[in-house]
Amino acid sequence: MNPHFKAYAALILVCFFWGTTYLVARIGVASFPAFMFMGIRNTMAGSLLLTFLFFTKQRAQWNWRDAGLQVVPGLCMITFGTGIVGWAVKFIPSGLAALICSMIPIFTIILNLTLRKSEKINWQILAGMLLGFCGVVLIFGDNLEFVHDANGLKGIIVALVSCIFWCLGGMYTQTYRSGSDAFFNAGVQMLTGGLGLFGLSILNEDWHNIPEMNNTSFMALLYLILFGSILAFASYLYAMSKLPAGLVSVYAYINPLVAILLGFIILNEKITWFTAAAFIVTMSGVFLVKSGYVLQQRKLHKEI
Repeated sequence: MNPHFKAYAALILVCFFWGTTYLVARIGVASFPAFMFMGIRNTMAGSLLLTFLFFTKQRAQWNWRDAGLQVVPGLCMITFGTGIVGWAVKFIPSGLAALICSMIPIFTIILNLTLRKSEKINWQILAGMLLGFCGVVLIFGDNLEFVHDANGLKGIIVALVSCIFWCLGGMYTQTYRSGSDAFFNAGVQMLTGGLGLFGLSILNEDWHNIPEMNNTSFMALLYLILFGSILAFASYLYAMSKLPAGLVSVYAYINPLVAILLGFIILNEKITWFTAAAFIVTMSGVFLVKSGYVLQQRKLHKEI
């Protein structure tokens, strides 16, 4: 048996389950307040993960400093990252949301170039960003009915904004590194982000008339907690510990494809030639950006 069989199996789980979260979230928020739904998802997932760690890990390693370092990334990556995407998919197809979020690596490079003057650009990064821009144009061109609809346009803009906040959260964790366990960090981030989503819910949703959660939304919530958050993230960390980071990053190319296909099969979301072109162009841009960034880091290490 291949010594990395378990790691490859974990990577397959990440590619599939993270790809399904867009569709399941759209099903879950269809008849329930989105911010509250996503808040319940993340607070429950974070609480369950931390409870499990409390009884199985060395609790002496936990401290308030490390926990505090997870507050900002929790708010950026969960509350204003994946959390607000849960609101966006009330108004736009899950496949469209996944395609927009697949451009996170491109947003990351742009923010790095803007905020960190030490970052340099090469032709792969430049070409990737241009392709990413073309992908955005194709996405908008293929979804004019949502652009012309006020809520649909808000959904697209919110999905784009979520990419920026996710990148900011990632940059924060790189700058302010924690010495605590990655699972502990994830648990605190999900718990913090979930509480932040409850704050958004209080500001934007009517807590005096909360509808009863139906069985469909409840099953979607349970799926997202157990599979979309805990299992997928644990699998991601395991794959990262056993396989090259470049190999694990293939999930970024597969997730949107899974989301688009499932949206088409289950919710009858449209797939057109524009959709296929947008996917190919966007994924090509992401690939070039990642390749260019890897080359840039190699040159930097050689200079050091």
